Amino acid sequence: MTQTNGDPAARLVDVTKRYRQGALDVFALRGLSLTIEKGEFTALCGPSGSGKTTTLNLIGALDRPTSGTVYLEGKDLAPLSRRQLSELRRDRIGFVFQAYNLMPVLTAYENAEIVLALQGVDAATRRERVLGLLADVGLEGLEDRRPDQLSGGQQQRVAIARAIASDPALVLADEPTANVDSETADHLLDIMEDLNRQRGVTFLFSTHDPRVMERARRVVRIVDGRVDSDETDRSEAG
Repeated sequence: MTQTNGDPAARLVDVTKRYRQGALDVFALRGLSLTIEKGEFTALCGPSGSGKTTTLNLIGALDRPTSGTVYLEGKDLAPLSRRQLSELRRDRIGFVFQAYNLMPVLTAYENAEIVLALQGVDAATRRERVLGLLADVGLEGLEDRRPDQLSGGQQQRVAIARAIASDPALVLADEPTANVDSETADHLLDIMEDLNRQRGVTFLFSTHDPRVMERARRVVRIVDGRVDSDETDRSEAG
């Protein structure tokens, strides 16, 4: 997909997502509209079942809306085939999950480089980029360790490096601090803030963690599938 510099990283327009449970229709989203500009460091918050993860899944092309339109860099996702959506996820979206989702048989280096390998990037370029990213996230010297030889925080650092290796339009982070202690969570947030400020990486979090919300420069609260509030830290704006 060709990147269009003037378009937002992601945009949802009047999006509804309905699931069928037996004879009942359950609405995860009810006409939600949301724009994520490039370079944002934004948190989606709200009670469990409010629609946060559904929103990330739609932006991440992991699911399709019942109605409404989802755009990534100005591209309407609706007409895309499953293969096209898969390629878009590979090339333009980074994912950070609370469960890390690393491949256990691969080293930290191999986990971080896997997207680049799938893209067909040559080995020398992959090595330079991945070693640089692992150093950026504090894993220099641990490149050859497998996930079971790393702490939870170190595994999440590998996941962050993997998420940004392909220079995606947007990194979607679903409860990235949920499975680590407070000190590790603060270190992970430091890393993501640095990547956002120094590399311009766009981050969108789904979170219950007050620490993430405190760091975010924009906090969008979703309640019952709708945007309940949308607050930007004016001290950071401009």
